[in-house]
Amino acid sequence: MFLDLVYKFTPYWPLFLTLLVISCMAGWAYLNYYATPVYEASASLLIKDEKKGVNDSKMTESIDAFITSKIVENEINVIHSRTLMKQVVNKLSLYAPIYEEGKFKSTNAYTSSPIRIKLKNPEDIKQTVQVYFTYNNKTKKVKFDGMKYPLNEWVDTPYGEMKFSKNKNMLFAATNPLYFTLQDPRKVTDQLVAKLTIVPSGKLSTVVDIRLRDEVPERSEDILNYLINSYNDMAVLDRNELAANTLDFVESRIQLVEKELKDLENEVVHYKATNGAVDLNEQGKLYLRNIGDNDRRISEISNHLSVLDQIEKFVVSRNSSTGSIPSTLGINDPILSDLLQKLQNLEIQYQKLKNTTAENNPILISLAEEIGKVKPGIIENIRTQRVNLKTSLSNLMASNGMYNSAIQSIPHKEKELLDITRQQAIKNDAYSFLLQKREETVLAYAPTAGSSSIVDLAEASLWPVSPKPLYVYLTAIFVALAMSIGFVMGKEMMNSKVLFRSEIKECTNAPIVAELSNVKFKKDEFFKVSKEPVVVEQFRQMRATMGLYGRNFVKKKIMVTSSIPGEGKSFVSANLSLSLAASGKKVVLLDFDMRNPNTSLLFNVFKQDGLIEFLDGSIRSKDMIISTDIPNLFVVSAGVNIGDHTEVLLNGKVDELFAYLETEFDYIIIDTPPVDLVSDAYLLSEYCDITLLVIRHAFTPKSLVQRFTQNNKLESLKNAAIVFNGVKPRGFIKGQYGYGYGYGFDNKYGNKVYAAKGATAKA
Repeated sequence: MFLDLVYKFTPYWPLFLTLLVISCMAGWAYLNYYATPVYEASASLLIKDEKKGVNDSKMTESIDAFITSKIVENEINVIHSRTLMKQVVNKLSLYAPIYEEGKFKSTNAYTSSPIRIKLKNPEDIKQTVQVYFTYNNKTKKVKFDGMKYPLNEWVDTPYGEMKFSKNKNMLFAATNPLYFTLQDPRKVTDQLVAKLTIVPSGKLSTVVDIRLRDEVPERSEDILNYLINSYNDMAVLDRNELAANTLDFVESRIQLVEKELKDLENEVVHYKATNGAVDLNEQGKLYLRNIGDNDRRISEISNHLSVLDQIEKFVVSRNSSTGSIPSTLGINDPILSDLLQKLQNLEIQYQKLKNTTAENNPILISLAEEIGKVKPGIIENIRTQRVNLKTSLSNLMASNGMYNSAIQSIPHKEKELLDITRQQAIKNDAYSFLLQKREETVLAYAPTAGSSSIVDLAEASLWPVSPKPLYVYLTAIFVALAMSIGFVMGKEMMNSKVLFRSEIKECTNAPIVAELSNVKFKKDEFFKVSKEPVVVEQFRQMRATMGLYGRNFVKKKIMVTSSIPGEGKSFVSANLSLSLAASGKKVVLLDFDMRNPNTSLLFNVFKQDGLIEFLDGSIRSKDMIISTDIPNLFVVSAGVNIGDHTEVLLNGKVDELFAYLETEFDYIIIDTPPVDLVSDAYLLSEYCDITLLVIRHAFTPKSLVQRFTQNNKLESLKNAAIVFNGVKPRGFIKGQYGYGYGYGFDNKYGNKVYAAKGATAKA
């Protein structure tokens, strides 16, 4: 199959080569003048995933209790969000790119522009296509639209309130005119998000690889670095928000306890000043210590119950939305702490993902379901703890009641002082506890280890990743081949002439006995061309194919005709006669084309007595036979009075002619007029043994061959066979012999127009 295709299109190799060169040159021009090189920047970020192998040290966890654990897949969605990318767009002023105009294309001037442009209200930007400007380094002013503007100041312009500043990324000065465009930040954000790729480096790894493709390598590095910083800043804000809520609660409690403690201290001083120094005995001190311990525990339990009430209210009253959980000061149950931390993490992840994806996102739905599963566990744990705490509280209060009964026996003044001292001890313990928690919360603001760390800063590739020259040239080659094949196929499919042997086979079952290459010659060069080795050999093959060898061959009369003039029937009949004569057979060639006797012209017997005179009785049959210089070859001319002599074919003289010739010659070759124009060939067909219908390559209309079959005209010819004549080389291959018709004479068969160009017979 492949070799067939190669053979089919090889003749058109100059066309393929020309289009291939042109296409490759177009590819080279595209790469060097029109295509914009695209570079890829990459960075790596380590995310501390609660489900994978990254954990903070115990020391860090004890210092910063507000670091939230992460899930890598969720954090990838957060980093890939439009919210973060929009922050980057605004920070780098990517909505106001500056370009340097070139001869063939404009290039981004991120590293060649002397200034950068920032808008005060990017959301209200007025989109513009091209605004040319100049910058004066001496006056430090920017000029466009006939106005000059200073640097580092907010100024009103036709395009909004702007600030121009020095470009810190400038590596070299632009040499061509500069212009800026203003684009919608949302559109720029969407474009960058589409170019951003974030994937985990491995299945069990918490390191994610972040890649971005951009036409300016320095800009792609800045975008990735700012994106990572924005992500880390957002994580710090989440952590600080939780710590701030806890700190507010602690500070309010400290202020309240401080006030109560001062009141108690003043009360002790006042009591002693009023009643004099009072000392407690040993039994009173013992009671005081026991009651103090119980009161401290009662205070802690009360605080725990208060915190549990706040947590329960928070969990019950909220749906799947973010919000900092109430302070868990004093809660030592690790199960509840873990459940609350998990709820906090899930709600933060849910809200982050909700801002970047649709509500029907599978991950979002999964997070909501997981939140719904965690809350019942928290409520159940709170209720269990509340029952236990209330039991302990009842026991402690009962114990205090016993101690209070014992205190009744203590003198009145000692009892009063004991009560005051007892309250003072409780408040001192509470105050110390709150101060400790405040210090822990303040430490959360310190720059401790965060939830992610940078493994590799952004770095752009040294060479462009797109367009790839190999792909461009392969595409150019493919286009050249496609155009060449399309041209050849289209040219041949739209051609109305017979071009291929298969087209003849589709129309008729008659055998094709020969394919003769095209040969061009003048009429006086016929015998010279007929001696060419290629011509001689092809007619030998035709003679063999027809089975004309053999002593017992009885098919001696061969009629040669065509459908329209110019198909080379006279050339075929003459060369077939020469080939048979060369084989030692005695051959006579009859020129029955009495309107256009080309055979007579070829053998230089034009307008000599011949068939016309014999048929009208002017001469005898033996008198019209003319010998030639070719051994064993004789010719009978059409006659002198050429014209329309169809009726004389019916006077019976044709029977006499063939009866005589069969006794004198081995083969009788009959050249007749075209069958589609006159009926002479049909009248002569009954006297013949074989009919050769000549069809000329790239000349005979396909519609004519189809009509021959549909109208059964071919079946009317006796033992019809096809000679495919004048087959020319396909494509642009020259210098090879082709066969067929190369001479042309005027058509003399009446007016008839055919579908194909050049197939019109004129009177």
